Amino acid sequence: MRGQLFYLNKSDRRILLALLAVIGVALVVIFIAGGDDRTDASPLALSAPIADSLAVADHEPYYAQPTVEAERFPFDPNTADSTQLLRLGLQSWQVRNVYKYRAAGGIYRRKEDFARLYGLTAGQYRELEPYITIGADYRPAADLFASRPTTAAPADSTPTHRYPVKLEAGQTIDLATADTTQLQSVPGIGPYFARRIVEYGRRLGGYVSVDQLTEIDDFPQESLSYLTLGSTPEVSRLNINMLSVDQLKRHPYINFYMARAIVNYRRLHGTISDLDDLHLLPEFPPEVIERLRPYVTY
Repeated sequence: MRGQLFYLNKSDRRILLALLAVIGVALVVIFIAGGDDRTDASPLALSAPIADSLAVADHEPYYAQPTVEAERFPFDPNTADSTQLLRLGLQSWQVRNVYKYRAAGGIYRRKEDFARLYGLTAGQYRELEPYITIGADYRPAADLFASRPTTAAPADSTPTHRYPVKLEAGQTIDLATADTTQLQSVPGIGPYFARRIVEYGRRLGGYVSVDQLTEIDDFPQESLSYLTLGSTPEVSRLNINMLSVDQLKRHPYINFYMARAIVNYRRLHGTISDLDDLHLLPEFPPEVIERLRPYVTY
């Protein structure tokens, strides 16, 4: 009786075998089709156009951004529009930061406030500083009282300017006698470079050539044409027969090894009568001797 439960006649067995065969063929087809799909979807199997584009990308930049030469002109960071800011050499995202700062109620009250712009380097700020002009309405209110005279000025008195008026083409000032205020009248020179010029001149003992300004880091070359020197500039000289190593090396043109060589030469050979006495020392090639000559005495 139990065997009769699973008994199939001949026709039923044929139908069952045919059904199993169909199912088997369907599974094989699905497997093959699925394998092809996986092969095509593999990240390693790239079509020829994509592979060619990636090969080109390995050797060429994705986007070549055109370079724009920065311009220099007076501007107020509180009112300058995006076109002006871009012409100054700022990046587009920096311009957006300026607009966001102003939209949030921020005000550039002094030149130094603009130095806090994100991404602005010290060199860029030094170049822009002489051209930053803060409008009177944006300066601190305390400046109104600080600049108010204690007595009434004469009716015919000449008005004073808070910021130095820049020199025009062909005008010059004497580098040997100019102070920081006068130096700021030179195009391209603001308070930072004015202080650097005066300080470097003090360390040298005085300038003997306008070209010595190029020894100051990042000095604007276009400013040189506005500066001159008197016919006989006065300089302070170092007595190289009397000074110690520490005293000698304070001069910008004398380093520690040069100062030590001078002191050792004095100890071995006596008094130095001319810088040419040092020409055999490796620390004193001819160009160094000539540069140092105006600043030494015996």
